[in-house]
Amino acid sequence: MAVPAFIAVIPARYASTRLPGKPLLPIAGEPMIAHVWRRAWQSGAARVVVATDDARIRDALRPYGAEVVMTQKDHATGTDRLAEVAEALALDDEALVVNVQGDEPLLPPVLIDQVAARLADDAEASMATLAEPLTEVASLFNPNVVKVVRAFDGRALYFSRAPVPWDREHFSGPPAMLATDAWLRHIGIYAYRAAFLHAFRDWPPATLEQLEQLEQLRALQRGHIVQVALACVNNPPGVDTPDDLARVRHLIAACDHHSDGEPS
Repeated sequence: MAVPAFIAVIPARYASTRLPGKPLLPIAGEPMIAHVWRRAWQSGAARVVVATDDARIRDALRPYGAEVVMTQKDHATGTDRLAEVAEALALDDEALVVNVQGDEPLLPPVLIDQVAARLADDAEASMATLAEPLTEVASLFNPNVVKVVRAFDGRALYFSRAPVPWDREHFSGPPAMLATDAWLRHIGIYAYRAAFLHAFRDWPPATLEQLEQLEQLRALQRGHIVQVALACVNNPPGVDTPDDLARVRHLIAACDHHSDGEPS
């Protein structure tokens, strides 16, 4: 995989409904955001920037030498926050920017490279993201698991919290097992061209975006191309709940005990 030049940006909000101060929650003696920052540097990124609205996150990263851009507190989405960063850094319109979620301390760095490469491979695309096959019926019907349907060329047709596509023959009764790769779970990592970020910031939220609460639908409803690649490795779940945090702490502690390193 040829990895193009790109910048990784990690949006990190202090406020969180379920886990207040989530970026600063300790994992193996370090704040969560430090683990994510290190993961991003293990990718092919030429530059890694943390975008935050809170000085406590900036200060926690100071010992690591991390580059931090302070942003407004009222951004509706992570993409809006990245748009402010792209402007602050005066990025060229063709610059590639990868949005690395700040609550994924186990994110494989190769996925950061993969999403950047997927966008670079499609000159007409404004965005790229990743997906993986859904193998559990319960996940398909879980509205917290975002589904994506894509065309043969990998371009997104739709993102939804609903169980799409709907198998008319088998979902009318108890759902059958998911025997094909028609059902895909969206992985929330994005690559953008900087010019697209500048435009995105000025668009009002779209109808579909508001209905589904999925920011990528703002681009799709406006006719922009979103490329979707199948993740080349498994992506461990991020941290959304106290149970997620306990699981990640256990995984990293176990790996540190056996190999003095983080799990990959």
